[in-house]
Amino acid sequence: MIFAAGIAKRLHPISEHTPKALVEIGGKTMLQRVAEKLIRAGARDIVINIHHHPEQMRRFIYHMDYPGARFFISDETSKLLDTGGGLVKAREWLEGDEPIVLHNVDVLSNIDIRAMLSHHRLTRALATLAVTRRSTARYFLWKKGSLSGWENTESNELILCDERPREDLEQLAFSGIHIIQPELFDLITEQGAFSINGVYLRLAKNYHIHSFEHDPDFWADIGTPKKLDHARHLLTSHPGLF
Repeated sequence: MIFAAGIAKRLHPISEHTPKALVEIGGKTMLQRVAEKLIRAGARDIVINIHHHPEQMRRFIYHMDYPGARFFISDETSKLLDTGGGLVKAREWLEGDEPIVLHNVDVLSNIDIRAMLSHHRLTRALATLAVTRRSTARYFLWKKGSLSGWENTESNELILCDERPREDLEQLAFSGIHIIQPELFDLITEQGAFSINGVYLRLAKNYHIHSFEHDPDFWADIGTPKKLDHARHLLTSHPGLF
């Protein structure tokens, strides 16, 4: 599933007329780049949620043509549901026996999805989150690869999933790519619009939520005009890497 429904307020003025998913870098939209990355990793059925500029999104998705790949639109035009609510709404297309890859549309990276899938299967995790060592305000907290909490260093908010002391936990930033087992759907009790992050934190006490660490030098998002410029520079500086 590609999360592509966000309004992208921080990307103004670009997002006033163009959805974040259709912003181009290196001659391709972010939606194309993420879809191609997932297809290279073996994905054949891809769900894309939409909300912001929905008609632009529908037209573009209808014309996406990759041999062997099918695209499904999860329409959130009437209400933006965030990652958790959006995942629940798309359940009918995602359920099955295989792990489900979730990928934010605004993320550019060289993360090896196949390697991440292998890691996810090896650890038998309920969910695996791509994380890295970069400076941000919000971090997931980990102990030997297991999710143990979350904190916001600007607001001093802190959530701990178990009795481990905060000083024993490692800060790692979430990279917008995660893999879940279909069983997760039956464990989600939240309703409406909500973040999947809260679900992971709630379940981490009793279920294995694992980390997959990657190189921060080859990761970028396009959340602001400045970050978009950085992503474009990263792409042109390392042709073929992404």
